[in-house]
Amino acid sequence: MALSSEFAGFPKTAVQFFRELSENNDKQWFEAHRKTYETQVLAPAQAFVIALGKRLAAISPKVVADPRIDQSIFRLYRDIRFSKDKAPFKTHLGILFWEGPHKKMENSGYYFQLDGSGIFLGAGLYMFPPYIMETYRQSVVHPVHGPALAKAAQAVAKHPDCKIGGDKYKKTPRGYDAGHPLADWLLYKGLYAYWEGGHPAELHSPAFADFCFAKFKDLSPLHHWMREMTERVR
Repeated sequence: MALSSEFAGFPKTAVQFFRELSENNDKQWFEAHRKTYETQVLAPAQAFVIALGKRLAAISPKVVADPRIDQSIFRLYRDIRFSKDKAPFKTHLGILFWEGPHKKMENSGYYFQLDGSGIFLGAGLYMFPPYIMETYRQSVVHPVHGPALAKAAQAVAKHPDCKIGGDKYKKTPRGYDAGHPLADWLLYKGLYAYWEGGHPAELHSPAFADFCFAKFKDLSPLHHWMREMTERVR
């Protein structure tokens, strides 16, 4: 499929596609609507990656924005080999712009998701790989890096519609002081800042790239801390 750098917004049919897919999640339905996916979802998504990637480079110069499937754009097909849920397709569009020295999913990045009910924007690392976890914990209790994390979270919190997320362990990890002033940060299995909401009016216009960039900029202090943390991993 030829790529276009001209992003015009996501058409209303893209939203409708995901609404209908959530109710008809089977291969027969998808094959009958494959053309809609390719022209109304995938093609605008590829243009969106290019447009937003150029904007993100202003705050994250080494960000990767690759409009190919399996690069910035996640496959629509689900991996059902080890899942009880055998629905073959994801009911959302997922896009990742990542930045750092490791494999794609092991770097901090900016994540975009569109489905039939709204959008989700996140910045950070959803799940720490084992080899990064210890560096993260050491950074939390470090006299410089720990306070910098708290400061980054405070910068995100200045925007009332932005939140901090991530699954947590129930207990402070072994070898760390539960009484440390930043001990709560030690519980995270992954850490990210996020914004979520319905479909904004900008979704269907070129202005949507600017809308997302503005939100990612609000979330970026945590991404920058996470990126620097992953760069210390040896």
